[in-house]
Amino acid sequence: FNVHGLSAQFLSDKPKFADAVEDLLEFVGDAPMIAHNAGFDFSFLNGELTKCGRQIVHMKRMVDTLQIARSRHPGAKHSLDALCSRFGIDRSHRVLHGALLDAQLLAQVYVELMGGRQIGLGLLGDTGSTASTPIVAQAPRVVRPARVFAVSEGDLAAHAAFMKGIKDPIWGAVASG
Repeated sequence: FNVHGLSAQFLSDKPKFADAVEDLLEFVGDAPMIAHNAGFDFSFLNGELTKCGRQIVHMKRMVDTLQIARSRHPGAKHSLDALCSRFGIDRSHRVLHGALLDAQLLAQVYVELMGGRQIGLGLLGDTGSTASTPIVAQAPRVVRPARVFAVSEGDLAAHAAFMKGIKDPIWGAVASG
């Protein structure tokens, strides 16, 4: 209940997975399936499909936005909320984890991970469209003060010894040239 806000009482008269599996499989067809942390979702989906005696969905159909985000933004946070914030996607109406809302947010995140929304290029009959804002905006330049690093005499000596050990350094040719 704390995750999605759905109580057992609320769910008591809703269809079970086995009752909806045909509609789900027909809807999905053989299209790729996009999920955030897809291995987690696929393990549940395939577990339920197995219980129903159905063929599992192969992982090769999986598009994992978590893996894509990690490869495109290493070291950053990759939760759905963090990605929405990064891409300026409004998630103010998201209070709990809800499948439909999360799918809608993830669709927008996926578009951004794949290169983002693009304005019309006039190639598909959108000649009436005009951009009301410039395509490229000048970002304000932030001038930061130079950082000062304290280097010990030992570090300087170790660096000088290392530099002397380099055979025919390119800067030697430039300096004598």
